[in-house]
Amino acid sequence: MTELNALDQVREKLREHGQEHVLRFIGELSEADAKFLLSQIESVDFPQLVELHRQLVIEKTAVAAEETIEPMRADSWEAFGISERASMANQGMRALRDGKVAAFLVAGGQGTRLGHDGPKGVFDIGLPSRKSLFQLQAERLLRLSRQSGKTIPWYIMTSEENHDETTAFFKERRFFGIPEREIFFFKQGQMPVVDEQGKILLASKGRLSMGPNGNGGCFLALSQSGALADMQRRGVEYVFFYSVDNALVRVCDPHFTGFAIHSGAPAASKAVIKAGPREKVGVLCLRNGKPSVLEYSEMSEDMLEARSGDGKLRYAAANIAVHLFTRDFLETHVAAALPFHVAHKKITFLDETGTSVTPTLPNAYKFELFMFDLFPLSGRMAAMEVIREEEFAPVKNRDGVDSPASARALVLALHRKWSLAAGLTETELANKTVEISPLASYSGEGINPALIRSQLGNPIIHVS
Repeated sequence: MTELNALDQVREKLREHGQEHVLRFIGELSEADAKFLLSQIESVDFPQLVELHRQLVIEKTAVAAEETIEPMRADSWEAFGISERASMANQGMRALRDGKVAAFLVAGGQGTRLGHDGPKGVFDIGLPSRKSLFQLQAERLLRLSRQSGKTIPWYIMTSEENHDETTAFFKERRFFGIPEREIFFFKQGQMPVVDEQGKILLASKGRLSMGPNGNGGCFLALSQSGALADMQRRGVEYVFFYSVDNALVRVCDPHFTGFAIHSGAPAASKAVIKAGPREKVGVLCLRNGKPSVLEYSEMSEDMLEARSGDGKLRYAAANIAVHLFTRDFLETHVAAALPFHVAHKKITFLDETGTSVTPTLPNAYKFELFMFDLFPLSGRMAAMEVIREEEFAPVKNRDGVDSPASARALVLALHRKWSLAAGLTETELANKTVEISPLASYSGEGINPALIRSQLGNPIIHVS
């Protein structure tokens, strides 16, 4: 088949779905740029795109309102007896030691909202050590690997936008001491961005405007990339899922892993108690008896304010995007037809004259999958309540709540708490900042008070 015939076929395919405008500038492109554009077009599922625009933008198909929504029970670690806690901790550590646990990091986001030009994982929240989010997480994995005697494999999902920069960052830092063969990078899938009429926008003359297909696309990417097959080859049975923007995440936490295994459920989640009824977080719940997440925007005033008999918030188990799935569960449901959701966004695009336009109002639609739409398929999900100040320091906003400053304060406050628990006094630590490397302690264990005391002459104390 000649290149001309191939191009004619592409034009016909585009004309069939009303998208022929995306080839408007192909005559101005280099051969390489034209090939890239055609490969993008080839990857698009046009019937699906047309149907999503019809359902979610034109008809605004609503979800059935007949639902019963109940809170999901979340058990705290301390609620279990001493012997049961010991048993679960041993189960978790044994699973790590036997190579049955893998870390799965979703790291496709950019740090734009933080004022950072690059992958969010390379962001430095301002700790004295100047460690990035990636480094903090890598060192926790290293510490836990050394404690268990088995290197924990790390699967990292990037995006088309940040993949090259992310992998280069790891290479430059020699993978933070983790053997390169134990890290598996792969890209998240993408969906075209369309305008009000369902026309695909152009990002440039030779590039369609594409966006990540939502955090729910992580499961399909896990399968299509070969990562899931690699897990099977390694004998991984439990997949610890988390997102990059939590400075305190306990990656592959053996307590949580043991709790999840002990529960017998195919899926488990960590949760913190909501800071108040207006905190804008999703909560773990049961929709029609099935595990789910209820977004803040979905909650009525009555639900936000609802209290139990003891005066506590009824819908209080805040989702912090830390989950554990059995590999069997993911393999069974990885290709499940999750529902798409639509987001109305301001997207810069190329107009018909080839001029780049930056809109002041939302002008485009992104279609996204949400990972928690997989939860109902589990049938049963266990939830573990953890202490916010010890495990949840989100980095989402440039300033104020959930900012680098608030995350940094939480990390340093926790390390001060660990130091006091190790035997230091408030007087000794007065006017001191203490940062404890994850390589020295995963969750407060093994702190050497003599090492801290040896540095009391300094305003900033590093324990590494």
